[in-house]
Amino acid sequence: MKFVITGGAGFIGSHLAIQLLSENHHVTIIDNLNTGKMNNLSAISDKIEFVNGDIRDRQLLKDRLVNVDGVFHQAALASVQDSFTKKDEYYEVNVNGTKNILDMAKEFGFKIVYASSSSVYGNPTRIPIHEDDQKNPINPYAQTKLDDENLAITYASDGVRVIGLRYFNVFGEKQSQTYAGVIKKFLKKVSSGEAPIINGDGSQTRDFVYVGDVVQANILAMKSNVNHEFFNVGTGTTISVLELANLIIDAFGLSIKPVHGPELLGDVKITKADISLAKRLLDWQPKVDIKKWLRDVITTRTNLDLITD
Repeated sequence: MKFVITGGAGFIGSHLAIQLLSENHHVTIIDNLNTGKMNNLSAISDKIEFVNGDIRDRQLLKDRLVNVDGVFHQAALASVQDSFTKKDEYYEVNVNGTKNILDMAKEFGFKIVYASSSSVYGNPTRIPIHEDDQKNPINPYAQTKLDDENLAITYASDGVRVIGLRYFNVFGEKQSQTYAGVIKKFLKKVSSGEAPIINGDGSQTRDFVYVGDVVQANILAMKSNVNHEFFNVGTGTTISVLELANLIIDAFGLSIKPVHGPELLGDVKITKADISLAKRLLDWQPKVDIKKWLRDVITTRTNLDLITD
């Protein structure tokens, strides 16, 4: 089949491209390399079609999205902190760019699986978080993701096949600094013998989901008979940021203590996904445990450079 990945040179998009190629699909990547890196595609550069382009360019999309079976829409600006000072740019890329993809799907008939975010929930009203729970974004980035969901609902009512995956905290090789980067930042510091810096007291908890599991959720959603839905993509388990820092320190065999800094603006206190809907409708199940993965990576040094670079 013929697929396009927007943001395919980024963290999740590049992993997705590698998996799709392993399944013998034709892959085109559209990425303006704002945060994506060609290095992420070095192993498959001769097997993909790469387009250096922007999802705000409607004519480019019109030229490239005709006669495709599906679009995995991963392109977005994703730094919560930057979104406070660049609200207009975040809206243009994340909302208007997504609308362009939806317009093309309406015209050409392909299916979209796109990256939404658990940030649409804000500070949750109950744990674990269900897909139908209240949406209360607490930062401009999260608001753009909720705006995208409202667009998806509108276009789905006109027959567009579109599935939104609400990623929780994705981790893994080739992780960017801006995308859920706490693991990368901690590993980089501790591997150099420095104390990790925690924003706040570290009691905030996160549901970390491995990038390979996220890739499988995307592919299963694309292949499914589901035409329109939103799914939580997490694990249903949590770890506090303080526990995460201490786990990394212990795995390196060091005796340093984390350093605490001020809380970040727009940072949620707790995330934990209910993933029963994805299990039931997509037959998806996360397989990688964050604690085991971290210990394995640190003790064996396997792919550590791919995480800390």
